[in-house]
Amino acid sequence: MTEKTATQTCSAGSDEHKAEKLANAIDLYREKEGGLIQVLHLAQEIYGFLPLEVQEVIARAMDIPLAEVTGVVSFYSFFSTTPRGEHTIRVCLGTACYVRGGKKIIEDLISRLGVEVGGTTPDGKFTLEVARCIGACGLAPAMMIDDKVYKQVTPAKMGKILADY
Repeated sequence: MTEKTATQTCSAGSDEHKAEKLANAIDLYREKEGGLIQVLHLAQEIYGFLPLEVQEVIARAMDIPLAEVTGVVSFYSFFSTTPRGEHTIRVCLGTACYVRGGKKIIEDLISRLGVEVGGTTPDGKFTLEVARCIGACGLAPAMMIDDKVYKQVTPAKMGKILADY
């Protein structure tokens, strides 16, 4: 499979531009320590997720085994091999957040969004995830939508929080 064919199977529209951006990222990080992770982050920004075809292109271009690439992708929770929503909701279930009601937040979101943890809403708006800790223990229960942290979240506050998105 050519790199162009691989990118065409990943996403509609401006495939050549995406392939060019990926090639530039690979060129930039190919020889650097930890370069694979940087390339994977950039590839996920470009494509929205990391399908096998993109992983194959990265492995071939960086001259590393595909098993190494897929191993890294499957190990880190911030990488996804399936399309994700426009916004990612991460609810913290670390000890402090769990004790202060994190599980109720998850249950409320499952009900409101109609998806299970790991799922994406049918309209593609949200992907729901659980985080083991987001480093906001003093603000528990906490959650993030994209990069914004919400503190002392309750089901009663959820409607207003989601309305902003």
